[in-house]
Amino acid sequence: MGVFWRRGLELGRILGDEKDGIGMAENYFGCVIFLKTSMQYRPLGKTRITVSEIGFGSWGIGGRTKGATSYGTTDDDESKRALEAAFDAGITLYDTSDLYGYGHSEELIGGVFAGRREKVVIASKVGYVKHGGPHDFSPVRIRQCAEASLRRLRTDYIDLYQLHSPSLDELQRTAGAIEEIQKLKEEGKIRAIGISVKSPQDGFRAVTEFKAESVQVNFNMIDQRILDNGFLDFARDRGIGVIARTPLAFGFLSGTLTDVSFSPDDHRSSWPASQLRRWASAPRMFGFLNEGRGWTPTQIALKFCLYSPAVSSVIPGILHPSEARENASASEFAQFAPEEIARAREVYHSHEFFDTTVKKE
Repeated sequence: MGVFWRRGLELGRILGDEKDGIGMAENYFGCVIFLKTSMQYRPLGKTRITVSEIGFGSWGIGGRTKGATSYGTTDDDESKRALEAAFDAGITLYDTSDLYGYGHSEELIGGVFAGRREKVVIASKVGYVKHGGPHDFSPVRIRQCAEASLRRLRTDYIDLYQLHSPSLDELQRTAGAIEEIQKLKEEGKIRAIGISVKSPQDGFRAVTEFKAESVQVNFNMIDQRILDNGFLDFARDRGIGVIARTPLAFGFLSGTLTDVSFSPDDHRSSWPASQLRRWASAPRMFGFLNEGRGWTPTQIALKFCLYSPAVSSVIPGILHPSEARENASASEFAQFAPEEIARAREVYHSHEFFDTTVKKE
C-alpha cells in the first residue's frame, strides 16, 4: 500500500499489488480506479512519502555555470520537455538543489509542475555557497535558502530537504543547523529531513548523530561501497530512505561515452583522462547481465541499483525526453537473479574502477 499516481488523477491509495501490470487504486474522492501501470513505487523509509523507484536528477538542467561545474549549456525548452516526459512515464521524484544553476533547476521544476504540485515529490538541498565550496549551514542561511527555494519551486512545502554534502565534523560544530531544519519541518515547510552525504561511510553518522530520515549517497555498478560497508542493511533495519545518486557514474555506464574529452564547462573535464577511460570501459565488463534480455546499458545499470529493497529510488541525471523514457522503462523489467548480482559483485571487486590517488569524491 502506498501513494498512487497517474496523470489526470488525484493522489490516493494503492489498494493491492499490481497483477499483469494492472493497478487498483482509490483516489481521494473514494472512486476505485483500474489503470495500466509500469512504474514501480517504493517508500522513502518511514517518512510516509512514496517515490517512483526511478527519479529525475536535475543537476544537468540547471544549465551552464562558471568553470567545470555543470554538464554544459542546456536548452530550457528541451529541459521542460524532459520533465514532462518523465512525468508522463510515472516518475514522481525530482531531486534538485539551490546549487544547480544557482536556482535555475528549481525554477524549471517549479514552472513545469505549477498547478499539479501534489502529483510530484520534490527533494532539494542546501549548504553550498558556490560550486566547490565553501558551505554555510548556519541557521540564518538555512532559513533564507529554504524560503528562496520555496519561491523558485512555486510551492509552500518541500517534500525532502537535504543538507548538501556537509563535512559532518563541520556540521557538528555549527550551532543550530539541525534545530533550524527541524523547525522548518515543524512549520510544515518541509516534510522530511535528509543528508546528501560526501561518502558512503558518512551515512551512518548522518542517521545516528544528525537524525537524517533519508540519505542520498553514491551507488552504481562500479561504486558498490554501500554494499561493502553494510549501510544498505543498516538503513533498511532502521527505516531510513536511501536515494542512490550517480547510478550511471556521470553517464559512463550508459555505454554511450566513448570519447573522454569534454568541454571546459563540463565537470567531467576536471578528471584525468586515465580515470575517464577506466569508467568508459566499465559497461562491457557487466555485459553478462544483458544475456537474453536486450536491455540498454543504462537500464542494466539502473536495475542493478534497484536490486536492494533498501534503495528507495535512483536519480540518474536527465537532459532529454528520450532519456526520461529510457530510464523509466527500466522499472518494468524483472529483477536480476541473486547469482547475477553475485557475479556483478565479483566483477566490481576484481577491478579498480576508481583511482583514489587522483581525486576523491
